Amino acid sequence: MAVLHASKTTDSAVLRSVFREARRAFKRAEAYGSYLNPEIGHRANGPALPVFTDDSQRVLQPLGLQKVEETLFEGETYPGALYQEIRITRGLLRNLLGYIRKHPPTPKRYFISQHQQLMRVASLSITGFDTPVSLWGLDEAAVSLESMLQVYEIVLQRQIRQTEPGLDDRFVSALQDAVAYLRSGRDFMAFNRYEFLRDRFNPMMRAWVAIRKASGLWDGEEAGPFNMDAPTFFEPDSFNASFFMPVNNSRITDAQVLLGEKLFYDPNLSKSGTMSCASCHLPEQAWADGRVASPDNVGLPLERNTPTLVNSIFQQAFFWDGRSDDIMAQIRSVFTNEKEFDSGVHTFSDAILQDTSYIRLFEEAYSGVPTRNREVIKALSAYISTLTGMDSRFDRNIRGEETTLTESEIRGFNLFSGKALCATCHFLPLTNGTVPPFFLETEKEVIGVPETAANAAWDADPGFYTQFEEPIHLGMFKTPTVRNAAQTAPYMHNGVYATLEQVIEFYNLGGGTGLGFDLEHQTLPFDELQLTAREISDLTAFIRTLDDLPPSPDAKQKQSPNL
Repeated sequence: MAVLHASKTTDSAVLRSVFREARRAFKRAEAYGSYLNPEIGHRANGPALPVFTDDSQRVLQPLGLQKVEETLFEGETYPGALYQEIRITRGLLRNLLGYIRKHPPTPKRYFISQHQQLMRVASLSITGFDTPVSLWGLDEAAVSLESMLQVYEIVLQRQIRQTEPGLDDRFVSALQDAVAYLRSGRDFMAFNRYEFLRDRFNPMMRAWVAIRKASGLWDGEEAGPFNMDAPTFFEPDSFNASFFMPVNNSRITDAQVLLGEKLFYDPNLSKSGTMSCASCHLPEQAWADGRVASPDNVGLPLERNTPTLVNSIFQQAFFWDGRSDDIMAQIRSVFTNEKEFDSGVHTFSDAILQDTSYIRLFEEAYSGVPTRNREVIKALSAYISTLTGMDSRFDRNIRGEETTLTESEIRGFNLFSGKALCATCHFLPLTNGTVPPFFLETEKEVIGVPETAANAAWDADPGFYTQFEEPIHLGMFKTPTVRNAAQTAPYMHNGVYATLEQVIEFYNLGGGTGLGFDLEHQTLPFDELQLTAREISDLTAFIRTLDDLPPSPDAKQKQSPNL
């Protein structure tokens, strides 16, 4: 960036060439610098979108490498605006450099930062999230892996060669194979991400996890969202649900989960005695309910579609508008909502104690029957955190445990993570909007969902706008998971679309702006994706491979009455 700043050239080819080298240099240092300061690291290489700060309630204009890229490739205002963007970006990079100089590596820092960079390769680089205009992601993924190898050779290779030489050979060979595949000259859109992840990336990652264990330098504890012992990112236990729980409820026990499960189906939690969590989240309906909108406590439709609870723990924003920061806040809102439980959170309902088994369950979970609903909410969130499904047919195939995907399904995955741009919002492997590799934020987007399937007018629901009344939030909603989507129709916050094909066609046309709506702050790219009928069919086929639901309880015993 210093060279670019000093040159003051207006030759676009020179500018782009120097910028590419600057991005490569950043990728070599990104792992450790961004680990030390995630906020600055994300600003330096985050999406070229305005950022709203909750603390100061200010809108910060987009900046960083992706904004420079946008200006270089699409802007008409440089060199003036360009050099201003470069100046700001250089400041961010200097900040990261300062952190690197002041914080020498420790085994824990080293292994976590490398794990995070592997996540970036799998979820951000190869999908085009990092370089949405230039599409340099494959090259940058190779640079990240080469940097990982270089650091490994300096700090660990001698030890591993002495103790487990075969493991060293396996890791180095797998990494070099992955780099060669990334550099094999494949076009970004035609790149086979499925084959890369299954046959190159995952073998390399398995060897890397084995190296961390063999080194004996760090046991992998307190690694944030990651289970450091998981051999790939596509395992049933690759992520720590406790990381996503509120701090005061992060060490859940089996007794708390058992209590929460019983409470989940109990209508006595509601003031009316007719509504439970399972009134809207039915296990037999993939923990959604299959309706456009669930009925409230008097039988009238609620404002928005009921989302699935499966994998809901893996997010940092709850409700469609993202107004609750954690799962306990979401549950509290159900208690206080006059259209739902309408029972408050401070007074414990003695009505549930008509079932005397609760006394034993509360004793085992919380050492006594409570006087308010704090423990009830904790137990419910503990149970919901166990409703995970990360062992789908797709996961088993990408891990190489079976080879049951059809050619259509594989093409669909490559579209999902490539041309169709799905994975730039529904991040792999969770396929929700929780942003890797830190998983501290769940994205909310303005995409322009219509009010009816006729696509004639924009839906009037303001979404997240109601929280701050900031124009960039008008019509903004949380990005949900795509896992189990085949079982959770209808779709969107208003249940407007009945089929996956309708949803894909909406994106294919460019969202609300593509439909002709006047959306100044749409965050979705509004260019047409130009997906063919076969490609839409392939995408749908892939999404169906993500079905993976936790076991359902006995519905006859535990399902609450329908309203």
